[in-house]
Amino acid sequence: MTLASLLEILDSTVRLGTPLLLACLAGLFSERSGIFDIGLEGKMLVAAFLSAAVASTTGSAWLGLLAGIGASMAFAAIHGLASITFRGNQLISGVGLNLLASGLTVLVGEHWFHLGGGTPALSGGARFLDKTLPLADTLKPVPVLGPVYDQLISGHSVLVYIAFLCVPATWWVLYRTRFGLRLRAVGENPAAVDTAGVSVVRLRYTAVAIAGLLCGIAGTYLSCSLAAGFGREMTAGRGYIALAALIFAKWRPWYALAATMLFGFLDALSNRYQTLDIGPLHIPNQFMSALPFILTVVILAGFVGKAIPPRAGGEPYVKER
Repeated sequence: MTLASLLEILDSTVRLGTPLLLACLAGLFSERSGIFDIGLEGKMLVAAFLSAAVASTTGSAWLGLLAGIGASMAFAAIHGLASITFRGNQLISGVGLNLLASGLTVLVGEHWFHLGGGTPALSGGARFLDKTLPLADTLKPVPVLGPVYDQLISGHSVLVYIAFLCVPATWWVLYRTRFGLRLRAVGENPAAVDTAGVSVVRLRYTAVAIAGLLCGIAGTYLSCSLAAGFGREMTAGRGYIALAALIFAKWRPWYALAATMLFGFLDALSNRYQTLDIGPLHIPNQFMSALPFILTVVILAGFVGKAIPPRAGGEPYVKER
């Protein structure tokens, strides 16, 4: 494999792994607080739809981003209300949000645009276009370093760089701030946090809101950057893959980066090599397309017993009187 081919695959890895990374970090915040979030898929989907709808109407990708974040945080509020305030089953709430988003986006999209549930194609200022970083053209002739900087590091939309900056930011918030300490504690022993005079409800709602914010960015990236508009069910299971990556990463930010890029790499391979011949072995297109999902099953089967989730995860907290 040549350097150019490798860089093309790695470039696709970054692009395809970015929404997974954002969704994975969203799930990390929520589940660290003790709220399981199966609804990552639904929040990404509704954000992708509304951001593309607003961007196509206004011609502004940034207004689309705000709309996508708003839609995702509205769904996050519903999940918080069901899971925290009314102490409902968190898994059922998440699945319900996914089903609601799936039907709602198609229904509203068809009513607004009459395009089979999709939105008009985006162009110009309605999309987050790729940005060339400083010195990319100057360093291009330099062997190895130049092509890596020009083709892999440079040339992505601003949302990609925001996603990667979210990794150290998440690590710093969780492990270097008082809020992060309390957030991790409330996912392990909410009664102890409550005894210390800290509101468990407020912490969990804050975590769910952060998850909504990150899913909003992820959904907007899908429709306004990676693609040029919204198509029905365009998240294509990415929310569930992000959950698998979160388990694989053992609820840690830097591991989440590695896990989501691994999934992105497999997705990039399946897109580049529709079929693969290794000696006498012929690997068909269907297997290559299913490769990321096969890895999801393997990881869930092999790592669920080893990755220990927050002890209070999935359990509604009832304050003792």
